[in-house]
Amino acid sequence: MSLGLPVILASASPRRQSLLKQILPEFKVIPADLDEDALTVPDPFLTAQNLALAKAKWVYSQHPNHLVLGGDTVVAVREEAGFVQYSKPTSTEDAKRMLNALSGTTHVVATGVAIIWPDGDFSFVERSEVTFRSLTDEQIESYIATGDPMDKAGAYGLQGIGAEFVEEVVGLRTNVIGYPIERVQEELRRLGHID
Repeated sequence: MSLGLPVILASASPRRQSLLKQILPEFKVIPADLDEDALTVPDPFLTAQNLALAKAKWVYSQHPNHLVLGGDTVVAVREEAGFVQYSKPTSTEDAKRMLNALSGTTHVVATGVAIIWPDGDFSFVERSEVTFRSLTDEQIESYIATGDPMDKAGAYGLQGIGAEFVEEVVGLRTNVIGYPIERVQEELRRLGHID
């Protein structure tokens, strides 16, 4: 499947790279250099979309005449005062805090996707809901000791050991992993970039 333009994925995430390879065998990977905290707003859906678009624009500004794909995933728990958002943990204590917050709850996974090419841009947010089992301190500490949660939004990955904590996913599982590849393919087709 070819897009007619050289493609760049503006993300260092190995999960996004693996998912994108399912529909595009050839693309470059150039991560954006951004202050993500500065683009975080109270709405997790807007945060995900803003970050995906900013990453894609940053890379596109240096590589015009390419099609650039951006992405960002936010895990969020709705509380009385609004959403509490979780990105990647900054420490093992931060990971423990996140997993305790997700334990026994249903949370939202919002992945923003941005597509920029010489004639335009398009972005969207895909939403999935994930219900966690109640976790013990021992389960959380054992999982953190594997190192698996440290590079993942919300401190868990659906494609790894963290899948054991998940009771139910409503929505695209690929979205929870980090890139809703079915929707990406659909939008690339709708925008005329693939047949």
